[in-house]
Amino acid sequence: MYQRDLYTEPSLQLLFEFIRENPLGLITTAIPSSCYPLLQSSHIPWALNVHSHDVEAPVKGTLRGHMARQNPQSKAMLEEVTNAPNGKLQHDVMVMFTGADHHYVTPKFYTETKPQSAKVVPTWNYAAVQIYGKATIYHDPSLPETWNYLSNQLHDLSQHCETSIMGYTGHRESLPPWSVFDAPKSFIEGKKRSIIGIEITIETIQGKFKMSQDKGHGDRQGVIAGFRNLGSDVGTNIADMVKERGDAQDAKKRKKSLRLDCDRQVEK
Repeated sequence: MYQRDLYTEPSLQLLFEFIRENPLGLITTAIPSSCYPLLQSSHIPWALNVHSHDVEAPVKGTLRGHMARQNPQSKAMLEEVTNAPNGKLQHDVMVMFTGADHHYVTPKFYTETKPQSAKVVPTWNYAAVQIYGKATIYHDPSLPETWNYLSNQLHDLSQHCETSIMGYTGHRESLPPWSVFDAPKSFIEGKKRSIIGIEITIETIQGKFKMSQDKGHGDRQGVIAGFRNLGSDVGTNIADMVKERGDAQDAKKRKKSLRLDCDRQVEK
């Protein structure tokens, strides 16, 4: 991920919140194989466990997911770990999470710079988080650790999505969340035999919110107004993020300017 300071989000807490709000991640592996492509990617939802908010911690957390056993990417993983100790892949894997709200930005939104110089170009506003780490594959259904991992992962993931994504909490007028225990046990056990479990230790995590922070106040106001005028939920959400990120950038600049002024006064 290309990291410009202007767009980079340093807070691990905010990055973890982003993953929980956008749990569908794209896992990418690079596994040499005579049968399958070297590079493969799949979209799968993830359950997150946070271990530390310290950027220096060797392991920040874990991602827990599952994938269809018949997926060619699963087959490449199984090919590598069948005889590997502890079911660990040799090389790091990458998972990319992208925010639900992203949009093309037309130069027409830049109401300050476009009329003055016309030196503007289109871009795209988006937010994303990327992690790297080591993956352990749970693939042998005859082993208790595989069965237990899949049972816990399916339960935790479905509960998170039912409550946090769908809002089914069972409180007041809300419907109760669906549970894996609502389905026949034999049916769930059959499903578990058709999947593999993937547990990733998060060693590196990066995040960026590219929301017009590089623009001046006038152009940002034009971007905010332009997205609000779209009359869509996505437009409104992006307008809110542009304002939030722009205000934070302005506050950061004011704080830096104040600190420089104080330093000059001390030098005098």
